[in-house]
Amino acid sequence: MKIRALDSLYKPTDIAVGSARSCYFGKNIISPESAAKWDKKNDLLNSIFKAGHHTTLMHYHFTFLIEGMSRLLIWRLLHSHPFYNSEQVSQRYAKMKIDNFTYPKNCDKTKWQNYYEKMFNYYEILIEKLTPEIEKNLPKFKKKESTKKAQEFARYLLPMGMNAHLYHTINVVTALRYINAAKSIPEARDEAKDFVTQIESEMLRIDKDLAPLIEFAKNAPSIFPDIDIEKIKKEKNLKKDVEVFDIVDYDFELNSNYAGVLRLSNIWLDSSILGSFNSYIKLSLSADAQNQRHRRSPAIRAKLEDIYKRDFYIPLIIKQNKDIFNLYNKAVGYSYEFFESEKEVLGFSEAVYALLNAHNIEICEHDDFNEFAHKAQMRLCYNAQEEIFDITYEQIKRLKEKDVKAADKFLPPCTVRNIENIRPICPEGDRFCGVKVWKLDFSEYKRLI
Repeated sequence: MKIRALDSLYKPTDIAVGSARSCYFGKNIISPESAAKWDKKNDLLNSIFKAGHHTTLMHYHFTFLIEGMSRLLIWRLLHSHPFYNSEQVSQRYAKMKIDNFTYPKNCDKTKWQNYYEKMFNYYEILIEKLTPEIEKNLPKFKKKESTKKAQEFARYLLPMGMNAHLYHTINVVTALRYINAAKSIPEARDEAKDFVTQIESEMLRIDKDLAPLIEFAKNAPSIFPDIDIEKIKKEKNLKKDVEVFDIVDYDFELNSNYAGVLRLSNIWLDSSILGSFNSYIKLSLSADAQNQRHRRSPAIRAKLEDIYKRDFYIPLIIKQNKDIFNLYNKAVGYSYEFFESEKEVLGFSEAVYALLNAHNIEICEHDDFNEFAHKAQMRLCYNAQEEIFDITYEQIKRLKEKDVKAADKFLPPCTVRNIENIRPICPEGDRFCGVKVWKLDFSEYKRLI
């Protein structure tokens, strides 16, 4: 793994102390340059930090350029909270490469290399076999995209040890939380230690005055929460793969703020935030990686070991072709056999790199209606990942079944724009899916790919 932080004109501690003095002491704005020259800078910095007054540390953001990080660690740590922004290589649109894998510490590298190569071979065969099947189901002007669509489904056979490169932007407090959280992370522990060691080094390279804050983060207690999904399912009587519960119904006015690409509904908050619900969702690791990008839809994710069972997602396009279905099942079966043998040798935390994107997990998610209106637009779009489209559809379907008044406001982007008379109706331009979804009833939404 390689990590580099982009340099900035100012140091984070100078900005923190300058903003603090502007708040507490100054008649005028105290600039970072002035803060840097102040002889009591570090005394104030350490005092307000230990007192928990951390907003001054949120003005500065690190942008880390990360290469060679596993999808597993990205899922478990970097994207498990709302306080970040990432742009990472997409497994949906970019062809993956065989040399991009993380190897567990103390593993038999030859054995793991063979495993990764075999799974990558399955991935390539599945792309080859799926391409003509997908081409048959695409409109004429989209047929040139059939191989990319095949990649989207074939990626379910890629292990979580597959690496990614990404831009990752966080504030100073989040960086310190990473350093602390690495001590209690339930999976990818050694990789997490390497990650925080490298970001610590980059943070100190940019600003050596962060040293006492970093030491505090390294020594502070840290626990991973005890999450009992089975207890929640039993208490709430949840039996389907997608369920909604604890609903607070509050109808709201749909307006053009929801339809514009600036999403002004996030600035001019309205009564939509008064409605909310929780969801239980069974979904693949791949779909949850997409799901995490909705930062205002936080979810609890138990230790993978606590919820592990042989359970995996099979896309409908794969179910419909017997030969492809058999190939997919064979690949997944081989993967589970390899994982279960390796977890006896390496322990669950390290062997888990072998689990596939297709592996199903269980989460419980919380949404207010404002955020879910946005999520519905992003995920009911026919260009969205097929699995998360289906999950979002099922959430809305359950809300409708429970007579939630606001449920009719959760619509695809083109439908909302059509209602608000905003043109073009589809904002995707050349990426238009080819289906006039805004003319369809909710019950008519159907997708194969």
